[in-house]
Amino acid sequence: MKGLIKWITVCLVLFVNIGAMAQTDEQLAEEYFKKGECEKAVTYYSKILRKAFDKRALKNYSSCLIKTKDWQEADKFFKRQVKSDAANAAWYYINWGLVSEAEGKTGEADKKFGEATGAFGPRFDLYRDVAEEFRELQKPELAKQTLLRAREMAKNENLYRLEMASINQELKETENMIGELLAYGIMFRNTEIVQNMLQDFLKEEKEQALLEKVLYEKIQKSPNEAFYNELLVWYQVQRKDFYKAFLQERSLDKRFKYNGTRIYDLGNLAMQNKDYENAASMFEYLVKEYPKGQLYPFARRMAISAREEQVKTTFPVNKTEVQKLINEYEKLLSELGTNDRTLEALRNMAMLHAFYMDDNPKAISILTKAIEVGKPEKTFVDKCKLDLGDIYLLQGEPWEATLLYSQVEKSQKDDLLGYEAKLRNAKLHYYKGDFELSKEVLDILKRATTREIANDANDLGLLIMDNTGLDSSETAMRAYAATELLLFQNKPLVAIDSLKSLYARLNNHSLADEILWLTARTYIKLDSTQQALASLKVINEKYAVDILGDDALYTSAKLYEEKLKDKEEAMKRYQEVLEKYPGSIYVAEARKRYRALRGDTIN
Repeated sequence: MKGLIKWITVCLVLFVNIGAMAQTDEQLAEEYFKKGECEKAVTYYSKILRKAFDKRALKNYSSCLIKTKDWQEADKFFKRQVKSDAANAAWYYINWGLVSEAEGKTGEADKKFGEATGAFGPRFDLYRDVAEEFRELQKPELAKQTLLRAREMAKNENLYRLEMASINQELKETENMIGELLAYGIMFRNTEIVQNMLQDFLKEEKEQALLEKVLYEKIQKSPNEAFYNELLVWYQVQRKDFYKAFLQERSLDKRFKYNGTRIYDLGNLAMQNKDYENAASMFEYLVKEYPKGQLYPFARRMAISAREEQVKTTFPVNKTEVQKLINEYEKLLSELGTNDRTLEALRNMAMLHAFYMDDNPKAISILTKAIEVGKPEKTFVDKCKLDLGDIYLLQGEPWEATLLYSQVEKSQKDDLLGYEAKLRNAKLHYYKGDFELSKEVLDILKRATTREIANDANDLGLLIMDNTGLDSSETAMRAYAATELLLFQNKPLVAIDSLKSLYARLNNHSLADEILWLTARTYIKLDSTQQALASLKVINEKYAVDILGDDALYTSAKLYEEKLKDKEEAMKRYQEVLEKYPGSIYVAEARKRYRALRGDTIN
């Protein structure tokens, strides 16, 4: 019995020692490798790899062979391993190729890499890892060959579509990359993945133009395949080419019987992007094509609304065109009645009367009616109250205005409309010269609302902070705020006179560039381009290093391009934006416009 126990103890000691020895080999190999003592490390790595495959050990071993230039040992090792460990032959061939490459034997290296691309035989599910290894080694062509071999082995052309698309993108084979993604999209109907990858890959204009060309070709060959048509619409929307997108959607609408739903959505998207002309065309198409459809009343109102935005953003605003819009709204109400589908039309019509036809009593009467009809819709009623507040401020009754704004703040607390009401109250305090109270409200809005309102709050807050406390009476700031109220009240000519007087008195004040900037923007609204440019020029000459320098330069470039059609002057200023203000938010658009004026192909 004692002899048996002794024999078991000896066996256990032997097993423990063997384990310790194996562990020691790995530890020593890593230690020598980290120290750069490759002559010692190769001995241990060789022993480790003979026992079991270890990808990391193989990589380090190959690095050491290259460092020690032991080419003979490398050949002996790799020849033995590809035979004895055929399951992992691909990894041995890759590393053998790297060693041959380091030795200067390019032809031999290419052969070894070629062997690696097909070493897994029918196990085509393993080829992806080899392809990724080649990509990490900056050898995308070999990665592509590997995946092509996998397809060949599997007899499946659809294998590894997304991986192949990525590799083709690395190889600058744009058309092949697009082809792989489209094939994937058709097979799996996963439009989102295709769109995301196209957005990531197609950066150059010529690449984007190629996508459009390929899609048109696909549509011609397969006109009834919705995937290609919808992807083309998506591409055109990304480029904000709503005219082409509309043409495509119109074709889809007829072919696939969408009943105008996609065109309606596209029209709203065009409105959000301020392409009012094409938005109006889309809604008018729906009105004509679907007079009995469910979307008709909404499309009818949106068609007028889009035309309204066109009129309001074309300076100077033409009162005759405004009256035509009012007439259209009246026809709409006569045709469809005053109900939940036409409530927004009442609001729009009221604001046209107030802000463009100087008929406040009529506007108040319409909004009062709208509130009565829309009582069940709390949000709509509160929108009307904000409009009424604006009209009271328009006719010089700030107390009535703030009462209405405050009602909406309370009613829509913590909602977007409530924040909008709070912002209007902050502006009202500002107009009245109560800057401290206005700043308190603006500070709250900076922290607790949407980006657009937060930005407005931040801008006005900074204006107040930068220009108050400079004199005890804050005379300059009060005069500037009063001028902004004139502009809100749609009295631009009176405001211009006030701004001229202000700048004459305050050209050395911190408000000077703000006064000139507001003057320029007011002249632009009056379509007085030369006067606007004169104010912008002063900003760029005297206040170029201040916060409005890039705004003024970019705006003047746009005026030369769009209003005066002076290509050379526009290009000169766009280039100045790029050179003087490299961190400006206008850089990307300035570069794009400069290149377009220069004659570069931008599709």
